[in-house]
Formats: sequence, structure tokens, C-alpha cells
Amino acid sequence: MPYYRSVGEVPRKRHTQFRQPDGTLYAEELVGQEGFSSDSSLLYHRYAPTAIVAAEEFTPPAFTRVPNLPLKPRHLRTHKLDGTGADPVLGRQYLLANDDVRIAYVLADRPSPLFRDATGDHCLYLESGSLRVESPFGVLDAVAGDYVIIPTSTIHRLVPTGDEPTRLLAIEAAGHVGPPKRYLSVRGQFLEHSPYCERDVRGPDAPLLVDGEDVEVLVRHRSRAARPDGSGTVWTRHVYAHHPFDVVGWDGHLYPWAFSIHDFEPITGRIHQPPPVHQTFQGPNFVICSFAPRKVDYHPDAIPVPYNHHNVDSDEMLFYTGGNYEARRGSGIEQGSISLHPSGFTHGPQPGAAERSIGADFFDELAVMVDTFRPLDLCDAASASEDDAYAWTWARRG
Repeated sequence: MPYYRSVGEVPRKRHTQFRQPDGTLYAEELVGQEGFSSDSSLLYHRYAPTAIVAAEEFTPPAFTRVPNLPLKPRHLRTHKLDGTGADPVLGRQYLLANDDVRIAYVLADRPSPLFRDATGDHCLYLESGSLRVESPFGVLDAVAGDYVIIPTSTIHRLVPTGDEPTRLLAIEAAGHVGPPKRYLSVRGQFLEHSPYCERDVRGPDAPLLVDGEDVEVLVRHRSRAARPDGSGTVWTRHVYAHHPFDVVGWDGHLYPWAFSIHDFEPITGRIHQPPPVHQTFQGPNFVICSFAPRKVDYHPDAIPVPYNHHNVDSDEMLFYTGGNYEARRGSGIEQGSISLHPSGFTHGPQPGAAERSIGADFFDELAVMVDTFRPLDLCDAASASEDDAYAWTWARRG
């Protein structure tokens, strides 16, 4: 996490006596990454965070993965997946996945169960609506355009709020997600060339205390067991003796946090800039980029849309979430669309886009890109939402 925070009541020194009003000790919980060698936070619980009274295997909604065969670019229309609504965890419809990341979409209209993912961090992007993220760290409110990073093993509940439908793109990592290292100093401060900084980052600012006994928490965890989705994960339902939201204070660098795509400051140049200038986060073998409204290339002979390109090491997924994406005009791309351009396929602007873009000085587009360094498989929801004509639009056929 980018910087240190202290929330609620904490003692002056770590790992010293800190007592409740009745004289009993608060229970410390150190939450840390990489075996005490990376970011951590220290939480103070009213009850022991280890006290469970039951555990049983839990079967989550199933999905399958199949290779991108035949290899071709894909266009997924996520709004075709709209149903009667679902909760934002168990209702996720998985679109694309590999062993490093799973990408899902959900239209959420009800609170999720308490959930802990022990396999990696989550990056949630809100296409529309609003969301309250509850955890032992407190409450974090998010609105359309927000990214929310939920660290590995954080017990949390996602609660849609407001009257507008809450649409979420969920990026589930098999590891940790954070700012690119090139944006940070050796001490973790955002550097001057970073497109966002500490002032743009939000975290919980007050404790969330909830009373309750025999509270269920769903846990996704690692396993060697084979699963249809190829993830090597299984689920367990734990029952906690007391509600896990019983933290009176915490401090550290590891906690859920939010950042708005509208606070991303685009990096532009005289000629077209490559996608790394849009990078927002990095994960294990993948990156997340933000395409925000921006001034475009100002060389007198510039062609503002991307040139044809083939990133030979990556699959490129782009989620179109606002504005007009000039390079894709005429391809059927719309609000909520996802394009997948796989390694092994050269992709670029649609016919006529390069000529049309000449002389433009501003692009009003909003999109989230995930580039992976292992091929992305197609999941059930991808097949259910695919526009089969997309692959032939460059040839103007189909």
C-alpha cells in the first residue's frame, strides 16, 4: 500500500499491553505479506480473531475455462449478461482467466456474504452505481469510476448502495496488486512522474464495530485439487464465534483502498504514446492500465489513434466504460464492451480510424485495460456474451 495510516485507537508501542475497559487485553492481529518481509498492518480486536466454532467445505457457483480456439480477437458485450441482479461476490460471471488472474463481471443489487480470498488481491472497478466495502479496517465508499484494491485474506462484505445499478468488473489476482514500482521511491513514496499520488488514494478512516455471534465467512483458498476452472482453489465456510468486524484500531500500510480513474493524470506527447504510459497497477504477470479523457498528440503530422501493434508476449483485454473509443468506431464496441486481442494476432484501429483521427486534439474515452503475460482462457460468460462478427470487422466482412 502506498502510505502509512493509523485509524481508531492504538497503543503508543507495538506488541505491548493494550487493555479494554473491562481490563482484558485487546487481541493483536498482524496482517502481513511475504512472510514478515513486506507491507503489513497491526489490528486490535475485541475478541480473538482465531476463534472459529465450525468449518465445512463450501461449493461456489461453478464456471469452466477453455482455450481461445480458434485463436481470434473477441468482443464480449457484458450488458448481455444482465439478469435479475445478484450479490457482488457469488454473482460474478467469469469471462476470462489464466493461472495469474480471473476477470469477472456482475450486476449487483444485494449485499454479498462475508468473504475472504486467501489466494490473492482483488481489484474492483465500478462501471456504474456505488458500493460500500466493509471490512475489519472500517468502511470504504466507492462510486462509478473508482478502483478498489482489497488485499489478500481481508474479510469483507460488498454492499451496493444508491438507486443506480451497481456494475462491477472484478479482477482477481493470484498474488498482490499495487502501484507500478517505477512510480515509487525506495521508501514507497509516489514520485513526481507518477500519474497519481497519495492525495488521490482513499482508505477507511474510522473503525467499524459490529456485534454478532456464530458469524459465517466464506473463504477461497489454495489447494492442489483439480477444478473445472483450472484455478487450483477450493472454498470453506468458517463460522466465527464473534463478528470479525470488532477492530477498535489499526495502523500500517496494508488495507483496502480506492482510487478514481478520474484522478489519473494522462501522460501525453507530440506523437502517439505506447500503453505503458497508461499503467495504473501491476499484478503477478499482468498490468492494469487506465485510458482517461486527455489531450492527444500535438506533432503537426501526428496520427492520434494507435498504430497496428503486436505485443508478442501479452494478451490484451480492454473494458470500455465511457466516452467514445475512437480507434474502435465501426466495430460494434459499446458501453460495457470488452475486447480481447490475443498474442498471435496483430491488432490496431478499425478501417478509417487513422485518417479520421488526424487533427483531433482531445479524446473523450474511458477504458480499463488488463495485459496478461500468459494466454487468457474463455469462461462461460464469454461465450454467452460474444459478438461473433467482431473478428472480421477489419476486413469489413461478416
